[in-house]
Amino acid sequence: MNSFAIQAGSMFDGFASSGPVTVYVRGDRIVRVDRSGALPADNTEVIDLGSRACLLPGLIDTHIHLAFDAGPNPVTSLAATSDADLLAQMRAAARSALHAGITTVRDLGDRNYLSLTLVEELAEHPEQGPEILAAGPPLTTPRGHCHFFGGEVEGTEALRAAVRERHARGCAVIKIMASGGMMTPESVPPHASQYGLEDLRTVVDEAHRLGLPVAAHAHGVQAIRDALEAGVDSLEHVSFLSADGVKADPALIEAIVESNTFASVTAGLDPSVPIDRSKGMGARGQTIFSTYGTLQKVGAKVVIGSDAGIGPVKPHNVLPHGVADLVREGVTPIDALISATSLAAQLCRVEGRKGRIIGGADADLLAVNGDPVKDPAALLDVRAVFRAGIRVR
Repeated sequence: MNSFAIQAGSMFDGFASSGPVTVYVRGDRIVRVDRSGALPADNTEVIDLGSRACLLPGLIDTHIHLAFDAGPNPVTSLAATSDADLLAQMRAAARSALHAGITTVRDLGDRNYLSLTLVEELAEHPEQGPEILAAGPPLTTPRGHCHFFGGEVEGTEALRAAVRERHARGCAVIKIMASGGMMTPESVPPHASQYGLEDLRTVVDEAHRLGLPVAAHAHGVQAIRDALEAGVDSLEHVSFLSADGVKADPALIEAIVESNTFASVTAGLDPSVPIDRSKGMGARGQTIFSTYGTLQKVGAKVVIGSDAGIGPVKPHNVLPHGVADLVREGVTPIDALISATSLAAQLCRVEGRKGRIIGGADADLLAVNGDPVKDPAALLDVRAVFRAGIRVR
């Protein structure tokens, strides 16, 4: 069993920053954290990352699609790709995320449960990708948003059966499309609801009975309201869309703050890729981003779900840009980092094992050059990545 110590000039432990640190790793776990930064007293191997390096928990992306290729037409590409080739593409996407320091992801929509195949592979070879918490094909109405994944279902008993199937297969989360979406023009518009309150309650009740959380894709105001009342564990996108644009209802924002529901905001854009304003990523997109900042600042449990894979501005390693996006909206760098580490771990039900640097946690670690607490851009200057105690970069 491998045993070593990592030294760095500073640390963000998932909650706060501190000075020099020595983190002791044995096997796939952190066994001790020495905040004095002293050298080991014995002959333990030391990986000295230097005084400029900051050590962080591996980042957690709460919303990713490994089955989308981050190309200009991901839905068309998906339809033209065999399962064997798609699985190979998903492996490459997972590696891309890991090399950016993203050591845990929630995959919230795939085809034929291919993400579960990848989960099994990575259990044997964790150095090849992040830990994946998979939803399988998302629940959607007939010809509804993302119906091409194969999760079309309607009616109380069918919804319950769909939840039970995903539980039996080993999914870690249930994904339901409460509203329409932008990638499926033949479905209802993004601001319109697909499932009503009773259907959402059916899914939440059955999932919670089986010990699974529910993530609700919810762009529209009514979909957000219904999903929140149904008791979903996370609201994905939370765009507050209406037929007339973005309508951030203060009363609904307050209800989110007072609830146990997380807001999984779709932050993170690759700045090197031009934005296609025809797809709503111009003025409307900026209004949505401002709302994300408001949610964070008024006390909502905000985490970052990048939606990686859905287009060229969303490569699978884009999450670090999401931290900077929140900071630009007035969120403190510490709170933005918490959103991508310890708070995300709470939502994903891996709290204590992920998202923190503490004895007993998984040895999933990211080291960057510079201080991301002062400048989130430091997250892009990766010095080292460790996954399950194995240095992968």
